[in-house]
Amino acid sequence: MPSSKWVVFVYAQMGGQGKLCKLDLAGWRITVAPNRHLKVPLMSLSQGRAYLAIPGPSVMPDAVLQAMHRASPNIYEGELHDLTHSLIPDLKAVAMTDQNVAIYIGNGHAAWEAALSNVLSRGDTVLVLATGRFGIGWGEMAAGMGVQLETIDHGSQSPIDLDRVADYLAADTAGRIKAVLAVHVDTSTSVKSDIAGLRAVMDEVGHPALLMADCIASLGCDRFEMDAWGVDVMVSACQKGLMTPAGISFVWFNENADAARGDCVTSYWDWRPRTNPDGYYQFFAGTAPTHHLYGLRTALDLIKAEGLEAVFARHETLARTIWAAFDRWSADGPMQLNIADPAQRSHAVTSVEIGSPHGDALRHWCEHQCGLTLGIGLGRDPADAYFRIGHMGHVNAHMIMGVLGTIDAGLKALDIPHGTGALEAAALSIANGGTMPAQPPKAVTAAACCG
Repeated sequence: MPSSKWVVFVYAQMGGQGKLCKLDLAGWRITVAPNRHLKVPLMSLSQGRAYLAIPGPSVMPDAVLQAMHRASPNIYEGELHDLTHSLIPDLKAVAMTDQNVAIYIGNGHAAWEAALSNVLSRGDTVLVLATGRFGIGWGEMAAGMGVQLETIDHGSQSPIDLDRVADYLAADTAGRIKAVLAVHVDTSTSVKSDIAGLRAVMDEVGHPALLMADCIASLGCDRFEMDAWGVDVMVSACQKGLMTPAGISFVWFNENADAARGDCVTSYWDWRPRTNPDGYYQFFAGTAPTHHLYGLRTALDLIKAEGLEAVFARHETLARTIWAAFDRWSADGPMQLNIADPAQRSHAVTSVEIGSPHGDALRHWCEHQCGLTLGIGLGRDPADAYFRIGHMGHVNAHMIMGVLGTIDAGLKALDIPHGTGALEAAALSIANGGTMPAQPPKAVTAAACCG
């Protein structure tokens, strides 16, 4: 063994799957062909507060966790009822709508089914505009409910093609398509589609279908305006931009959507009693998700205190900081952002292609050596050629710089080819993204300070 405090791992590609081989402390290296020799320090540096930089669940603010750390409240009257009523206008505000909102106990998939069940009948046809795994998944759920499915698949690197949609809808002269399902930001690919443009296309061709939008990854991160953009139904969940532990989801809907009521609805998914309850229990079709409501109340307060426009601006600045680093890294080596056009990238999640099996190797190194968890290559083939960074919700500049610094260290430790200057570019992005004072501050003398 060498005198250095380093040991050599072998990063072997076996059967097309990259694997980190077990250490053999008796020798300098294990020989597996084809192989790659990696230096990894004996000592892990992952102790301390871990950072979950995945695209949901996102980092939970301490204030949210503290709000949830309480005994079960009285569910029959009092504070919990008042708190629940206070959530409704703020949930509408973050979606930028004056329409209705229903709260469900469940994740984003629950919101998918709730939305579909209230507006469709078995045998109806929906058009899915897929830009990644989640658009496809929403369509699969509709098919499982007895709905006929038609799909325009845009692949994994492109937003919705409005011209293709226009031609497709214009050909539907019989109006068989009852709803158009679109994902604003697909978490698997990080592509952002033009939902306002989609409504404009639907109006131009005069198609009567409902416009239904998935905003699970984008709400509270990327700008979304339900009313101004003409969206009939919108779904989201609490565990991403709304900074609350996973467990509750939401469906916003307008009068057009409510009037389209079909026969798929059941008493549990029915949004009408949830938005106009005769008794408190009808908000949730049973017992309230008590502690989640306290957490959500605090999260919405944090958004209100910062201001929604400031929230959007912060997410954009931090996203551009990440892109600046990747622009430098991708100058040499296999790494590239999944979405080439910055205008089509989400401000909440970034998907990266780095080549198989580097994606899984880098994630493994970052987590076990440094305490940083990155997102998997969800829905990609091969999955180990990709990773994702979540930069949504409770995240700030120094957290993003920590993510980028850790990735940079991982690239070096794993000997993955990459360009230089990424951290310098990110630092400059942060420096230029803030508001500088008009004049430098005057020096403060001891006498002026202490009198």
